[in-house]
Amino acid sequence: ATCDGAFFKGKKVIAVGGGDSALQEGIFLTRFAERVTIVHRRDKLRASPILQERAKMNPKISFIWDTVVDKIEGEKKVESVLVKNVKTGATQKLPVDGIFVFIGHDPNSGLAKGFVTLDEKGYVVTDSSFSTSVPGVFAAGEVRKGAVRQLVAACGEGCAAALAAQAFLDDHH
Repeated sequence: ATCDGAFFKGKKVIAVGGGDSALQEGIFLTRFAERVTIVHRRDKLRASPILQERAKMNPKISFIWDTVVDKIEGEKKVESVLVKNVKTGATQKLPVDGIFVFIGHDPNSGLAKGFVTLDEKGYVVTDSSFSTSVPGVFAAGEVRKGAVRQLVAACGEGCAAALAAQAFLDDHH
C-alpha cells in the first residue's frame, strides 16, 4: 500500500486479512482511496486493539466478515472480485479497482533449516551485519528475522550482506 496506494486515488480497493498489517495498510489506503473494504476469513480481527479501533472508526473503511476472495476478475486491470462466505458458501461479486493482500508470510527458509539458527516462525536469525549462527554464512531479505519485507530493503540488505561476506573472506583467507 505504501508503494502503490497513490495509484488508487478516488478508487475502491479491498484489503484482505485481519492482522496488524491488513489494518495498518487499510488505514493508510484511506489517504487515497474513496473506499477500503477489509475482507477477513474470520468473524473477528487478530490485529492489535488500537488498530481495530482506528479502522472501525474510519468512515472510509468497511468490513466483510467470514469471507475469502475466491477470484479476481478483469481484463487488463482489476475490475471486480468474487468473494465467498466461508460459513454459508454464498458468493458475491464486488466491483473494485484494486486488491491488497495481507494474509501472512511464510519464510522460504527450508534450505537453512538445521544449518543456521531460525526463530520460532522459521526466519533466519542474524546480527546487525547479517551474519547467521554459522561463521561465514549471511542472510538478507525476507527470509531474515526483522526484515522490512519490501523489495528495496531486501536489495539494500543483499548489498550489505555481500560486503560483510567479502570482509569475512578477506579476514579468513
